[in-house]
Amino acid sequence: MKSQSNKLFEPALVKTALKQSFIKLNPKAMLRNPVMFTVEVGTLIMAYMSFYSFTYTDQGSFIYNVIIFIILLLTLLFANFAEAIAEARGKAQADSLRKTREETPAKVLSKDGSLTTKSSNELRKGDMFVCEPGDTIPTDGEIVEGLATIDESAITGESAPVIREAGGDKSSVTGGTKVLSDKIKVIVTTEPGESFLDKMIALVEGASRQKTPNEIALTILLASFTLIFIIVCVTLKPFANYANTPITIAALISLFVCLIPTTIGGLLSAIGIAGMDRALRANVITKSGRAVETAGDIDVLLLDKTGTITIGNRKATHFWPSIDVLPDDLIKAAVLSSLADETPEGKSIVELAAQSKVSISLKAPEHSEFIKFTAETRSSGINTPEGLEIRKGAFDSMRNLAQRTGNKIPADVEERVKTVSSNGGTPLVVAQNGRILGTIELQDIIKTGIAERFERLRKMGIKTVMVTGDNPLTAKFIAEKAGVDDFIAEAKPEDKMNYIKHEQQEGRLVAMMGDGTNDAPALAQADVGVAMNSGTQAAKEAGNMVDLDNDPTKLIEIVEIGKQLLITRGTLTTFSIANDVAKYFAIVPALFIASIPALQSINIMRLHSPESAILSAVIFNAIIIPLLIPLALKGVEYKPIGASALLRRNLLIYGLGGVIAPFIGIKLIDLVIGLFI
Repeated sequence: MKSQSNKLFEPALVKTALKQSFIKLNPKAMLRNPVMFTVEVGTLIMAYMSFYSFTYTDQGSFIYNVIIFIILLLTLLFANFAEAIAEARGKAQADSLRKTREETPAKVLSKDGSLTTKSSNELRKGDMFVCEPGDTIPTDGEIVEGLATIDESAITGESAPVIREAGGDKSSVTGGTKVLSDKIKVIVTTEPGESFLDKMIALVEGASRQKTPNEIALTILLASFTLIFIIVCVTLKPFANYANTPITIAALISLFVCLIPTTIGGLLSAIGIAGMDRALRANVITKSGRAVETAGDIDVLLLDKTGTITIGNRKATHFWPSIDVLPDDLIKAAVLSSLADETPEGKSIVELAAQSKVSISLKAPEHSEFIKFTAETRSSGINTPEGLEIRKGAFDSMRNLAQRTGNKIPADVEERVKTVSSNGGTPLVVAQNGRILGTIELQDIIKTGIAERFERLRKMGIKTVMVTGDNPLTAKFIAEKAGVDDFIAEAKPEDKMNYIKHEQQEGRLVAMMGDGTNDAPALAQADVGVAMNSGTQAAKEAGNMVDLDNDPTKLIEIVEIGKQLLITRGTLTTFSIANDVAKYFAIVPALFIASIPALQSINIMRLHSPESAILSAVIFNAIIIPLLIPLALKGVEYKPIGASALLRRNLLIYGLGGVIAPFIGIKLIDLVIGLFI
């Protein structure tokens, strides 16, 4: 997905959007946007007036009325195009998702233990299938046996494989991904057509999109403006008759269309859809535009420690030999057991050993047998031709190995394991021929730049809270080092829920990320719940966003996308209303200046004639919509500054710009029209 072009106007999308621009002229579709619906009514009236003026001349010339009709029609098409191009971009993203769920053969495990090959479309919830290296996972499921490396690039666009295993929060697999190593047994968790990707495709294509509260409020505001100007324009006709100023239907409709906020009315839907699209381009699927918008308003952000604040993969920081073992012996054994270990932890052991003064060889003896890590043994290592059997792994696994070979467990190693664990680290015990040599300490490493990112959130007015299962002392140490505002130690599911509820009762909006079944209640309770794609089905169902990259720090990006959506809508609304003020000074003086000379004082633009004033205003009104489409789709750049500073910037740039642009644009158009009148 990330390899897709980010061009705003790709030819294929433009072609689709142009077709949809005409389809969306259906009054039933236009009714969803009251502002543009009234423009459509005005366009239909002008179509009638064009035919009328072909025979009668009391409502202006035929050519004049046709030109007004065409310009109003273009205004509608431009507005529809803005919405259609945003939808087309989202559907293009959905097509890339759809490719990952093509029909795939599945090795179905029968009750008698035999394997039969079926199509992925024939699989039913509860069926069991087996996947081996090179197989494509046919549908969504949960691993019930085994551990495997999975290539999820078909969904995430990321080439780095991930590990999925039975019995934990990383047991969920998605149809369309590929098994790279090991053999796994998977149980199907969805019916055909109801997989995670099927649901996500429907959401991306906009089938379930609903207007957000702010969008609804703005629609009501725009509808109120529209109603007010309907009344103004209707009462303007008798006023014109009283002032002995002839005013045509075309002039009234043009005045009405120019004074109502058509700019934001035409771009409102596109802004909302584009917000979801920007999230999708960040590899985050949102289940509604409301989720993106709410992200822009959150006050509290709950982040898991592992993988979010720390790098996720712990690094070796110290070698602790047993009392009767030389440090060199432990380091050499640790390196030998890690030479074939491609995990970040394994590589970090070799790197740490290289920093020591011990002379080590980074090449294993010839004909050595490397023992890969498995979920069953929870250890890895090497068997050398000289008869050395070196293993490193979890303490309980190494303890069992020592006991099987008749070796004792050194008391100092047991104590070191407890100390490392209590300090938030992970102890790996090294054994040689069943004899325990010592411990390798793995520790969480705070992500580079994470403190600066939390500072950015702080400037946005967002409180950061770290959630961890660590003991309070370890949690406090990491929280202070990372720069979060608060932490929840030894967190249980109910602790997360209670914290979120308390913050919400205080009137705050809360965001939460998670990937496990135990996170599901908190994800459902949070105003913004982001589930990791690697997480369980329960987590993905509970959240209102799914991060395909499985990167919990993406929450910061989501917040910025949400704020960008809100700012974009606010700035374009400011620009649209400011536009209306300028157009007022263009049309009204030109219409009545002959009968009411006092209006000369507000005739700032000095336009050529009433006819050219109307034409210039409606032409500018039409072309400003397509000119602003790129801004609506890309969004206004967001910077973490205070609300008052943001308001001043918007008023200065878009408020002042919205007033100046029509004065310049309408005057230039009028000068061109004046050459032909």
